[in-house]
Amino acid sequence: MSVASGIEVRVLRPPLLDLAGEWNDLASSASPNVFMHPAAINAAHETGFARIHVLVARQHGNDGQDARLVGIWALEEQRVFPFGPRYLAALPHRYAFLGSPAVARGCAREVIAAMLATLTTDRSLPKALLARYLDGDPEISDALAAGGHVRRRIVFNERTRAFFTPEAGAKRSGSTRKKLRQDWNRLATAGAVAIINDREPDAVRAAFEIFLAMEAASWKGEAGTALLSDPADARFARRMIAGYADCGNGSIALLTVDGKPIAAQVVLMSGAHAYTWKIAYDQAYQRYSPGSLLVDRLSEMLVADGFTAIDSCSPEGGFMNTLWSGRQSTIDAILEIGPHPTLTFPLLAAKTLARAFLKRRWLALRDAMNRRAAKSATAAPPISS
Repeated sequence: MSVASGIEVRVLRPPLLDLAGEWNDLASSASPNVFMHPAAINAAHETGFARIHVLVARQHGNDGQDARLVGIWALEEQRVFPFGPRYLAALPHRYAFLGSPAVARGCAREVIAAMLATLTTDRSLPKALLARYLDGDPEISDALAAGGHVRRRIVFNERTRAFFTPEAGAKRSGSTRKKLRQDWNRLATAGAVAIINDREPDAVRAAFEIFLAMEAASWKGEAGTALLSDPADARFARRMIAGYADCGNGSIALLTVDGKPIAAQVVLMSGAHAYTWKIAYDQAYQRYSPGSLLVDRLSEMLVADGFTAIDSCSPEGGFMNTLWSGRQSTIDAILEIGPHPTLTFPLLAAKTLARAFLKRRWLALRDAMNRRAAKSATAAPPISS
């Protein structure tokens, strides 16, 4: 436990059921991160999907009122290699796409400083931290580099991903917009087209099963990366989505033709922010671009419902980059916490940087091969009869 500037930080282990009510108050005024929601943390704990330590920050006022929740940061404990030294990962589980703490606006620097102080003084916690997909917002990223509690910091990746706001939302013109109109009109000739986004918990559970089946029937199922490909992944995902749904913070939007679902988008919600977590579509309707059609119409529906931003949770180069003009920056960093050097930090840095280098080389090679194949196909002479 650490107390500084009227902010008390405790390290808790799930379940965090007693925080569910306070979460909504925090999310309404916080630097958002839906993956810090107690529903996700509890699901990972209850299914054994991840070993999580949770930093919970409260601010004590001078008016005698109960201390209010001002921050949650869920960290997964991992090992550099089997039976090797432990470290903390800022993503609470491998299906999270934002690693920043959820902290109240206006006191982010103080809250994060208190969290880092707790990591420094708690002898039970590792002092090396792998932070992925940190929010590039200076209020968050600068606070994680300040305060004297970070001994060493290596930023090894910076990226942007599609982000939707009413001001920087859907692209209003161009070839993408024209194709979306054409695909919608063509799909409408196949039957009555509708989008259903029912947030009632039982409806969400039923729609998630539709998503799971649709994803398993896609290329992800063939590659073994669909949620149903691994029983542990499926068990965790079902429990997590059910938890979000029970709190009113999750839904599955369905694009239907004559009542038949042909695309499904999982949506998570935190305050006024929505997150398009995962998407799947029926391969038989691929020529209509059902995923793009669903996201395009759904984003406008969410804004009409009062959401002020939508995080795509999508990697660079994802299809949402062609739909939305807004961008959000994220960074990956390795941190050594506390005043003393550790053996874990250089081992973690060497492993992480080597993986990042090999991934960049593979992606560059893949892109080069794709360009070469496209060039060869274009240059090939016609076959004479």
